[in-house]
Amino acid sequence: MAQQFDPAAAAAAYLAQLPPQAHAKAVAYTQGGHWLLLWGALVTVLVGWLVLRSGLLVRVRARIEARKARPWLAVAALIALYTLIETLLTLPWTIYSDWWREASYGLTSQPLGGYLGELTLNTVIVVIVTVLLFSLLYWLIRRTARRWWLWGGGLVAGFIIVMMVLAPVFVQPLFNTYQPAPPGPVRDAVAAMAIAGGVPHDKIYIYDGSRQSNRYTANVSGLFGTARIAMSDVMFAKGADLPEVKAVVGHEMGHYVHMHAIWMALAFGGLALVSFFLVDRLFAPVVRLTGAKGVTGLSDPAGFPAISIILAVLGLLGAPIIFGVTRAVEVDADRYSLTHVNEPDGLARALVKTIEYRAATPSKLEETLFYDHPAVGSRVRMAMDWKAAQAQVDEVR
Repeated sequence: MAQQFDPAAAAAAYLAQLPPQAHAKAVAYTQGGHWLLLWGALVTVLVGWLVLRSGLLVRVRARIEARKARPWLAVAALIALYTLIETLLTLPWTIYSDWWREASYGLTSQPLGGYLGELTLNTVIVVIVTVLLFSLLYWLIRRTARRWWLWGGGLVAGFIIVMMVLAPVFVQPLFNTYQPAPPGPVRDAVAAMAIAGGVPHDKIYIYDGSRQSNRYTANVSGLFGTARIAMSDVMFAKGADLPEVKAVVGHEMGHYVHMHAIWMALAFGGLALVSFFLVDRLFAPVVRLTGAKGVTGLSDPAGFPAISIILAVLGLLGAPIIFGVTRAVEVDADRYSLTHVNEPDGLARALVKTIEYRAATPSKLEETLFYDHPAVGSRVRMAMDWKAAQAQVDEVR
């Protein structure tokens, strides 16, 4: 029987469960999203240019320091002000890209009012986090001069790790309600998997992810004592059976067990180091090109929009590198799920339900440039290859 199982045919059969119209819609949504990367970067550049040309931040900084030089206050005030200005100027774009487009493709049922309310709360959090991070970066610039970027990479990595620890406790509950998973087969299976994998099993939740999104998802978030397992109610609304739940949660546990969060923080810290090195070299030319007046140098927070412009362009150009890193950890998490949970069909069924927001069979070039997860088609094929290999092992036994 094992020899009769064809993993390629089985993978194709899973993808064929969706009609051609659904695949075409997924392709349209996915490829449209590629353009959002470009337009989003251009919007950021435009806003930075406008603010620099206006001289607003230079005037605010001059008022703050009119009586006494207070670099820390000027940095905090100008970073907060610019973040708020950017949020307001980009609001139409943000509504289009993050809400209207999602709603038009059926990926969210959240009313616009609810979205705007959460966007306001998110903006407050972003302002606080941005002020904290860049206050430390500007302090490094003032204290270490031309070597600030060497320390900046480590600062970003450490900052990401701290946020991962704090987010499940202080941030995520602001947006969703987390209820302990009720007693039953699902909770029992997830707890058993957690115990076997060394994952904290005392915090297993179901949360109202449908409040923001209709995407099929779960996660193991947090680090150390704040780690928890959370499954979106969308999973169960879309008919997830026990093998699906085990496969998906097993994938998320793979991220935790293999410490992907730490590795990702280190990777982003390395990318930040390179980006800050380029910021150090490109800051003065960008200020000149934008026609900004009154910015005295890199340590002047009135030039923060120039840093924002540089990071936006570098983020766009470096996106394939970031996507390559995330694809690698996603493949590793799939492998963990298959190895430790051994639910290849459950994983395949779950993956098919994600095609609506991630087209299944892109070209290799498209996947390399734009996909932060491996293509669903290749992931399903990996699961079927695993199933075939296990069938052969069982036959030998």
